Amino acid sequence: QVQLVESGGGLVQPGGSLRLSCAASGSFFRINAMGWYRQAPGKQRELVAAINRGGSTNYADSVKGRFTISRDNAKNTVYLQMNSLEPEDTAVYYCNADVVLRLGGRASDYWGQGTQVTVSS
Repeated sequence: QVQLVESGGGLVQPGGSLRLSCAASGSFFRINAMGWYRQAPGKQRELVAAINRGGSTNYADSVKGRFTISRDNAKNTVYLQMNSLEPEDTAVYYCNADVVLRLGGRASDYWGQGTQVTVSS
């Protein structure tokens, strides 16, 4: 199976920065797209940023120009650099990966356990 382990969350003041990491481990053939979602209290989970295997990215309008997603295919790891953080960015951030377990197989979605990001003075 596949495990996604996130790290890098925490408490930061408005205007500050954090870098999230998510490493995939286990037995699989290939990871296609990877992404970050977030869920604030009382709200639905939403896409923050995504990146495909070739490096093409897309972002939620609310984070464009402040967040940068990147990945290291050799390490099966995706990153989210978050700058100019705002209180509205406070949420649990989840890593997501579209994983092909074996050659010729279909891709399946996997999720990390989530990491809390709190932006507050």
